[in-house]
Amino acid sequence: MNKDAATQTAPRVAVIGGGAAGYFAAIFCKGENPQALVTIFEQSARGLKKVLASGGGRCNLTNACDDPQELIKNYPRGGRELLGPFYEFGPEQASEWFEAQGVKLKTEADGRVFPASDSSGSVARCLESVAHKTGVRARMHCTLTEIAPQTGGGFKLWFNGGEFSEVADAVLLACGGMRDGKGLADLARALGHEVQPPLPSLFTFKCRDERLAGLAGVSVPEASIRAELPQGKNQTPPQSGALLITHRGFSGPAALRLSAWQAKVFHAAQYRFNLKISWLGEHNEGSLGREFVGLRQKSSRRFVVSHSPFEQIPLRLWKRLCEAAKIAEATTWNTLDKEAAQRLARELCAGTFAIEGRAQNKEEFVTCGGVDLKQVHFKTMQSRLLPGLFFAGEFLDIDAVTGGFNIQAAWTTGAIAGKSMAQVAFHENLC
Repeated sequence: MNKDAATQTAPRVAVIGGGAAGYFAAIFCKGENPQALVTIFEQSARGLKKVLASGGGRCNLTNACDDPQELIKNYPRGGRELLGPFYEFGPEQASEWFEAQGVKLKTEADGRVFPASDSSGSVARCLESVAHKTGVRARMHCTLTEIAPQTGGGFKLWFNGGEFSEVADAVLLACGGMRDGKGLADLARALGHEVQPPLPSLFTFKCRDERLAGLAGVSVPEASIRAELPQGKNQTPPQSGALLITHRGFSGPAALRLSAWQAKVFHAAQYRFNLKISWLGEHNEGSLGREFVGLRQKSSRRFVVSHSPFEQIPLRLWKRLCEAAKIAEATTWNTLDKEAAQRLARELCAGTFAIEGRAQNKEEFVTCGGVDLKQVHFKTMQSRLLPGLFFAGEFLDIDAVTGGFNIQAAWTTGAIAGKSMAQVAFHENLC
């Protein structure tokens, strides 16, 4: 067969979205079937923009948690469905792949994995280079505006409002979260798929409280927080971790984890609720009362307000909490009366702060919502409704807490979709 004939019969694969999942899928598809004509269609001027921005420009590209059973605990939505895929291509496989391409990695104490260069550009350049070397085409400024299944198989796709069209034997929708407008959701619905409404996840909390004034930048390494919802609804399960006071309210891993797990609940409450904070983690008012007894003995003459007896609470915050508990500056531990001790314990372990809204976390751009997971075959990432149509990444109703888990879901679903699309090109029955 001559070159022209081979090109005409080569399977055509269209990857919609030039992000982490899209690039990975395109690369893995070409790896499985080098004859496939694989094209990435990206609506912006450059792909991998989210990869470049992630981790504050460092790109937290996965997490060292390589036990799938533990890994899925970091996914408020999609964890159960990702269990099998993580056994096939999890953090260990992702790390090995990048290192095999020459990207040296390092693992930090909290399990987050970064390129040794501390530059997300290392990751983006790697993906672009491998895609180019394997023959993946990447077309920018291409917005998918219509897609239609063709009689006998395959799809026709129209871009930029009908400016041009393409045909493809297999199509991957990996165009990120649906926050950029309802167009993407409408395309999925037009193809018969249910779409869970896109809602913010991984956001920070707005709070105007006198106790926080002037404390922006103060962080507590191991706080425990939970939300009390209005209208008599149940309290949410607590989340633990570092809690950061900002100019607007609260951020840090604990706040972000709570926002992710309760994204839909907080949206329904219009992001207005009471946040209960234990600045001392697992301590409660009873256990703290016993701590105070010890302080009355060993620090009897020390002024309560002038030093924090708990290493994890910075002095600035300690003084503000003492002030809120109405502890006079001249009060020593041996003169701290029972009522004052109870007020202080309440501020330390059960302080209530009114949350008045949300703000976007600058380092994360994550939404919950997307294509309903019941309609996707997770062994292949192929639609259960429409053969030849695949999904990957945040276009699915999958999201995770911080720590490299969201981008790992992109690598995993992208790799599986890419391999599966290559098999579709050989007309194998995947479902």
